[in-house]
Amino acid sequence: MSSLIKFGPFEVTKQVFLVTAHSFALVNLKPLTPGHVLVIPLQQHRRLTDLSRDETADLFSTVQLTQRMLAKKYFPNPEDITSASFTVALQDGPESGQTVPHVHVHIIPRLKTTDMGKSADAVYTKLASEEGNVGGALWDKQQRPQPGGKMRMIEDDDRPARTKEDMNQEADDYRSLFKEMGVE
Repeated sequence: MSSLIKFGPFEVTKQVFLVTAHSFALVNLKPLTPGHVLVIPLQQHRRLTDLSRDETADLFSTVQLTQRMLAKKYFPNPEDITSASFTVALQDGPESGQTVPHVHVHIIPRLKTTDMGKSADAVYTKLASEEGNVGGALWDKQQRPQPGGKMRMIEDDDRPARTKEDMNQEADDYRSLFKEMGVE
């Protein structure tokens, strides 16, 4: 990556594995499942409704492209996008649990092998909890904003943030997969 890329106030250039005309894809500091990544507009916008039509189309096209790459890496049958599933989520504003004021879409590979325990819906609890708090560990060096909404925060101190080295390696792996797919 030749230019600086920021997710909200945080520099994330080395963790970015795909850049398009209006978006970028980033490995997650605290993934809920292997392959849990984020797709983010290059231009910082707080809310989905702030994006232009072109930015919105590019954001969701990038989500789809990233899903295809993740299926090749994590799905039981890499050539069959239906051999597993994805949770695709966007927390739009602080009351929904968004802690970095920059639109971002979560892409979470979901396998039939109880990746979230007994309930497939556990992912929504995790997204609203400390476990899914993308910005929490980033903000911990400053004052952490408090998400709003009615769901109680669930602290998960036993789940440490990953190292930059681990995240950089994962980003390199994803770049290689995109290259194999003919996407550069």
